[in-house]
Amino acid sequence: MRRKNEEPAALGDILNVVAGRLKRVDMRQIDQVRSIWDESVDEPLRGRCQPLFIKDGVLVVEVPSGAFAERITQDAPRILVAFASLGDDAPHSIRPTIAS
Repeated sequence: MRRKNEEPAALGDILNVVAGRLKRVDMRQIDQVRSIWDESVDEPLRGRCQPLFIKDGVLVVEVPSGAFAERITQDAPRILVAFASLGDDAPHSIRPTIAS
């Protein structure tokens, strides 16, 4: 992250940007999300797709290809039922994102 004068950005400025992005995602629940995922998703999805986080009620899942994204979308109602155990933090939808 360079400014126009090519001076390096202050670490505090960078950390404030990162913290601002993270505060909308509760990273503390990721272990629980992964546990629910492993229990509720069948192979090959479990082995190839990875839940990343829940943000604004959306479970973001990294997938290796469009075919896996389609499969996640088709299985979303069943997967979301498993996440109901999170109560108010449960996702209401799933958004697959293709890994880069």
